[in-house]
Amino acid sequence: MTGDTVNAKNGSMVAYDGRMTFKKLSGGGEGLRGMVTRRLTGEQMTVMEVKGEGTCWFADRASEISVVRLTGDTLYVESSNLLCTDGGLRTGTTFTGLRGASQGNGLFTTTVEGTGQAAIMSDGPAVVLRVTPQYPLSVDPGAYIAHQGSLRQDFQSGVTFRTFLGEGGGEAFQIRFEGDGLVYVQPSERNTVGGDV
Repeated sequence: MTGDTVNAKNGSMVAYDGRMTFKKLSGGGEGLRGMVTRRLTGEQMTVMEVKGEGTCWFADRASEISVVRLTGDTLYVESSNLLCTDGGLRTGTTFTGLRGASQGNGLFTTTVEGTGQAAIMSDGPAVVLRVTPQYPLSVDPGAYIAHQGSLRQDFQSGVTFRTFLGEGGGEAFQIRFEGDGLVYVQPSERNTVGGDV
């Protein structure tokens, strides 16, 4: 860092050299309005602003970290998977509907917008999957981390009579992405509400 700022998950600094200051931000870095929005939506995120000159290292629970470059576009990411962003990027919340409910994460997700870099975390190395109009993608909600691009998402239920008889494949719900963009998944699954219907 050369005098610029980074917004990071509170408590994620593991080491630094040079001169750094750390300040806790309210509302996920979005001020009072963001704090109220996050309380109402349940999309909790405690953020600190790091400013200074030198090198600062961030980590959380030995998670794998992937850096995503944004060039004026939007990254949709689960708040639990967001480690840090360049200080100039804007964060917010957006409605995800039943997709979020199936994950047990609520009906909202975090957005990161602007030009800069964001670091996302995954349980194991993140897998980046391309979606095109010819090749839509279905994802297990427990493996989903983030997505970007011009994508539409729908919540799909694979619940059938066989599922209730115990003969289903165990993948009761999926998120289907259509359009043009990237989807980030992790090679493990969180426990989800719809995981073992």
